[in-house]
Amino acid sequence: MSDLLVKLYALPELAPAIARAAESGITIRRPLAPERYAVVNWVAQQYGDRWGSEVAMAFAGHPISCFVAVNGGGEIIGFACYNATFKGFFGPTGVFENWSGRGIGTALLIRSLHAMKDDGFAYAVIGGAGPTEFYEQVIGAIPIPDSSPGPYEGMIPQ
Repeated sequence: MSDLLVKLYALPELAPAIARAAESGITIRRPLAPERYAVVNWVAQQYGDRWGSEVAMAFAGHPISCFVAVNGGGEIIGFACYNATFKGFFGPTGVFENWSGRGIGTALLIRSLHAMKDDGFAYAVIGGAGPTEFYEQVIGAIPIPDSSPGPYEGMIPQ
């Protein structure tokens, strides 16, 4: 999986993405420090320890470089991080499959990228991007040539 490059100075507007998620009763917000273990444990259970570790790192900064999608019952149904493993990188991110198609992943993505832009970044890298078509369509991301395995090369096997 190649890395993708995103121009943060040419992002879609945030409000429509947040409003679409809200139509399904979803709130996109930055978690609070006391919610760290709830979020990290949820991600690790749903997506594995590696992603859980990255989310833990997102809680190490101030502000926390993570957003969650929460339903009306207060349950996490998705998340997105940035500046977790590498500065200037977006990810990891995930949304429960049964909530797909409601714009929640898009809202998490655009919210995170706007936060990166607000932090002074002009560009973001999406490391080891899975659904590249999604990122290309939603935010105009482009592949970075010869970027696989990129900075993830040589990781300790699980």
